[in-house]
Amino acid sequence: FYTIVYAITSSVAFGVLLLLNRKGFEAENINDLSGLNEINPWIAALLAIAMLSMAGVPPTVGFYAKLSVLQAVIQVDMVWLALIAVLFTVIGLFYYLRVIKVMYFDKPEQDKLPTIKQSLDVKILLSANGLSLIGLGIFPSALMGYCILAFS
Repeated sequence: FYTIVYAITSSVAFGVLLLLNRKGFEAENINDLSGLNEINPWIAALLAIAMLSMAGVPPTVGFYAKLSVLQAVIQVDMVWLALIAVLFTVIGLFYYLRVIKVMYFDKPEQDKLPTIKQSLDVKILLSANGLSLIGLGIFPSALMGYCILAFS
């Protein structure tokens, strides 16, 4: 379950970053995302959803992925490992929220991110993957059921 969720989340995050790349510009630093919300709010929203899912914030499916791992660790009496995982989750949350802060609250640098040209099929694919992070977060049993069937 966690692997599938991480793959979907990563495909959204890296898909957005690849979409931003063009001749003469590559999004290599967090500051390269400055003001992305002003330039393309939908792309910024998709990347924000991916960051929240990676951080494990509800209602994204990343929350249930992290929760399932923590439950498994606690069931085998490794509470110390669960506590370390929670600590690193909180540390990671700081970095994921920083990306969102830069996209929404920092001013865009001139000529850094011009209007993003995207084909309809790319927009549909990224949108479907991004929205699935919330949809599966609200209804995690849809994916969890298939994962349980695969291992039984």
